[in-house]
Formats: sequence, structure tokens, C-alpha cells
Amino acid sequence: MKTCTKEIQATITPLKAIEILKAGNIRFINNLKANRNLLQQANDTRNGQWPFATILSCIDSRTSSELIFDQGLGDIFSIRIAGNIINTDILGSMEFACKVAGSKLLVVLGHTKCGAIKGACDHVEMGNLSELLAKLQPAVYEEKKFTDVKLRNSSNAEFVENVASINVYRAVNSIISRSYILEQMVEKGEIAIIGAMHNLETGLVEFYEDSLISKASITNEIQEVVSKSA
Repeated sequence: MKTCTKEIQATITPLKAIEILKAGNIRFINNLKANRNLLQQANDTRNGQWPFATILSCIDSRTSSELIFDQGLGDIFSIRIAGNIINTDILGSMEFACKVAGSKLLVVLGHTKCGAIKGACDHVEMGNLSELLAKLQPAVYEEKKFTDVKLRNSSNAEFVENVASINVYRAVNSIISRSYILEQMVEKGEIAIIGAMHNLETGLVEFYEDSLISKASITNEIQEVVSKSA
């Protein structure tokens, strides 16, 4: 498989980037790998890199983006932090990846049975982890299906997965609301942002199509607002 060069990156649209990741994930769950020479890719990218996508995922050892999307060296930027949270440093990394290095897609990738999410559901406090888990609390409070306090903890698997999904949607919206640079790139059609969930049992990544923020989605939203006010 060819190394992602500047020329190849330029031909990839945000939606095409999603399709590339989906195809890679299908190869992964079928235990297939694209034929690529990693040493050659290391040599090809020694003077520069042009990844087509940037993926924010959890630090979980089972959620390596390069593996579950079957990508090689130089193909994607991988940002990892417990609970796939958004903070200023991560936003800065995303701005570099897209504005400077030309990445076409931002993916917020959650995963099932997430330890950080479970910790937030149980309101765990432990050293510096407390501050990180506090950033997940809004997703916990936003979960409205389970009202009985006895069911709002990590022992309730459905509650945990609901919170994980909410956290992904919140992160996607947080990117666009907290970064003027990325917001402008979306409005120009240069990038798109989408959320997804990796199922640890099956390996399948489900892309949340309704979370997609792109030039088209913003245009449709504006048109709906205009039509309602007319």
C-alpha cells in the first residue's frame, strides 16, 4: 500500500477519509491487512508527513487507531488520552494536524467498557486522575435514561455505554465550539469532524453519522434556521 504523500493527501476529501477508515476497520475485524512495507514508509516519510486523518482516542491498550483501522506509518495522527477528553493541548494538536499538516478529518473515538468512563460514573477521586475524570462528569449527568441513583454507576453496563456515547458527542461539539481555526476549516469544507465508537468485543467501529460536522451539515443547519424564521 502506498505511503500517504502530500499529493495523495490533497486528493482525499473529508468524506473519503471516513470511507478509508471504514474499509480499514473491515479489514481489521476480518483479520486481513493491507500489503504495506513499513520500513519503506518510514523512509518515505523521513522528510515530512501528510496524514489524511487525525484520531482522538482513549489510552486503552486495545484501541490503537493504527491497528483497528489498518493504517501504516504516515497515514494518521493519533492523539490518545484517558476518556478521549478535549482540552486545550489536544485542541492545539488538532489545529496543527489540520491547519499545518493538512489532515482532512477529525475523529473522536470512544470505546466500550471504558475504564475512565466507569471511573467517572463512580465519581472516583485519585490524585491527578480526579481532574481528568471531572471533565467526563457532564456526560454522566446528561445521561437521563436511568433515574434511580442505584443504577447510575459502573455496575450498570448500559449506563456506562450511554455515558460513553454522550461523551463522544460532547467532545465533537466541544472541538467546533472551542477552536475558531477548526471551525473555519469546517465551514470552508477543508475538514470534517465525526464521532465513533469502537466495540472491544467485535472490533467494529461504529461511526456516528448524526454527529458529523461538515460544510454540508452546517449549510443545512443554516437553511433550516432561515426557513423556520421566514
